[in-house]
Amino acid sequence: MVLTDAQKRANEKWHKNHRDRANYIAMRSSARSFIRKKSTLDDLQELEDIINNRRKELIQPQ
Repeated sequence: MVLTDAQKRANEKWHKNHRDRANYIAMRSSARSFIRKKSTLDDLQELEDIINNRRKELIQPQ
C-alpha cells in the first residue's frame, strides 16, 4: 500500500504526539511476534512465570 505525502505527514504527526502509545504498540507487537515465531519451550515457561508475577502485581490493591 502506497501512502500519500499527506498520509505520511499525518502518521509522523500522530507518532510525535502519541510517542508513549506508539512505543507501547511496537513493544506489544514485538512480544507477540517473538512468542509466535521464535520462542522455545524454555522461553515460554519463563514468560509464563513473568506473566503470572505481573498479573499478581496488577491485581493487588495499591
